[in-house]
Amino acid sequence: MQKASLKFISKTLGISVATVSKALNDYPDVSKKTRDLVCNLAKELNYKPNSFAVNLRTKESKTIGLIIPVIVHYFFSNVIEGILKEAENEGYLVIILQSNDSYELEKKQINLLISHGVDGILISLANETANYDHLNAVLAQDKTLVMFDKIAKIVKCSKIIIDDRNAAYKATQHLIDSGCKRIAHFRGALLPQNSIDRFLGYKKALLDNNIPYDASLVYICECEDKSFEEGQKNAKQLLKDHDDVDGIFINTDLIAIGAINEFRKQGVRIPEDISIVGFSNWFMSSVTSPSLTTINQPGFEMGQKTFHQFHAEIKAIKDKNPIPPRTITLETDLVKRESTKSF
Repeated sequence: MQKASLKFISKTLGISVATVSKALNDYPDVSKKTRDLVCNLAKELNYKPNSFAVNLRTKESKTIGLIIPVIVHYFFSNVIEGILKEAENEGYLVIILQSNDSYELEKKQINLLISHGVDGILISLANETANYDHLNAVLAQDKTLVMFDKIAKIVKCSKIIIDDRNAAYKATQHLIDSGCKRIAHFRGALLPQNSIDRFLGYKKALLDNNIPYDASLVYICECEDKSFEEGQKNAKQLLKDHDDVDGIFINTDLIAIGAINEFRKQGVRIPEDISIVGFSNWFMSSVTSPSLTTINQPGFEMGQKTFHQFHAEIKAIKDKNPIPPRTITLETDLVKRESTKSF
């Protein structure tokens, strides 16, 4: 059987290739009768458009690069799911790359995606990233760039975030309202903006409640792919350093679960001795013992919004009416469970 093509359909029906193409793309200047004939024959022949030719004509590859720090992570897996769902609806292929929180690897991946002709890049920055030349280079090539979660404020592109500072403030305020007086913070690495903002939210809640800030109560968790172990390690160190801490705000749920595990080994009761609030509302936070009070971070919605913003910008460029970058801030809420005292 001859391979189905625009030329074969046009020859079979005795009409021009241009008319066949217009009929398949639902142009209004093609009659319904002709359109039906073309579409029915195309369906019968199982005709599939040549994607390479379509891409050349539309100057689109219909592919997107997605770079995230860690794939095996509850929050980021939800973000990926949200992006993939919306991308599939619009006919986009998503190339997913993991930076392993490495700045050098992130740069290489950006260059790789650009060389493969992606229409744009969606990215959550590596913890190590402090220089943004590679991101500005994406924009300089008129590629669409959208950041989410871990962002760089000074890069002029759209960003999908939560208000990390306010969320951390709510978490710390909950500990204070439940009676905690000496509150530690297990923070993320020093560079990511969301880690900085969560630390600042924690600090502001203390000061607003006339609780002195003590730098010795802040413990850094550098490695996201070893979050559970980081939680254990810092919990053990906290017990050595401070015997009067009665509350901890922790940067992620997995770190918090690691800390809970260590405290239980050491005979520390939660929340009777120490209350704990985590961050992200990972599914394990509801089934660990005790269940974890946490900030609900809407990963799936963040993924959807990230793709929607990308798609809106691509469409605006095609319509020759580009839109300015925007920052979209998603809502968070505190989920109260057993790791904090009721009040």
